[in-house]
Amino acid sequence: MEIDYSNIKVIGFDADDTLWVNETYFRDTEEKFANLLDQYETKNQIDQELFKTEIKNLELYGYGIKGFMLSMIESALDLSNNKVSQTTIQEILNLGKEMLSHPVELLDGVEEVLLALKDKYRLIVLTKGDLLDQERKLEKSGLSSYFHHVEVLSDKKEDNYKNLLEHLGIPSDEFLMIGNSLKSDVLPLLNIGAKAVHIPFHTTWQHEEVRQEDHDNSHQTLNVITDILKYLK
Repeated sequence: MEIDYSNIKVIGFDADDTLWVNETYFRDTEEKFANLLDQYETKNQIDQELFKTEIKNLELYGYGIKGFMLSMIESALDLSNNKVSQTTIQEILNLGKEMLSHPVELLDGVEEVLLALKDKYRLIVLTKGDLLDQERKLEKSGLSSYFHHVEVLSDKKEDNYKNLLEHLGIPSDEFLMIGNSLKSDVLPLLNIGAKAVHIPFHTTWQHEEVRQEDHDNSHQTLNVITDILKYLK
């Protein structure tokens, strides 16, 4: 399907797993968490319990590593019937701190794309998660100078995008979003009259998965971020 991008003046980029690696570290930490608690339950049960706890806590903690740390601790207490040791709790906290201090690993082609687009379009970052952590990653990424604006949203739903575009004075039909999540970076934008490009990451959090029947493919899916340069002149 041919999509016309000629009207686009502003491009928004998701951050985690679009500009830099993120979800891989969560999966690695989940493995380590399951190993810490393997005396209490099977890995499958531990994974399920942690996911349920994360989803339950989203409204309280929002997205990001700090909420994930708290959900790991709560799950450890639940799975062990409050018998988990203080040492294990400390190890869980250390897992979270390791994630927070992890070097930022840019995805291939990101800086090439930003360099090619920065003088032709207004570029912004639209991400969700913990404000302090996202600011840290952006600073360590070395990409800050490419962006006119950075916004860390509490969530990425239609109203969040609509309110932000109105606040920034961006008509929805002049806006293109690029991201790895159909649920967060593509479908809400299409629903408010903007355009969106999906660049899948090899690992997707279960909460972000979308069934094929829940979308109509009225967007472009690319294999790598550099492919967008074929369509944006």
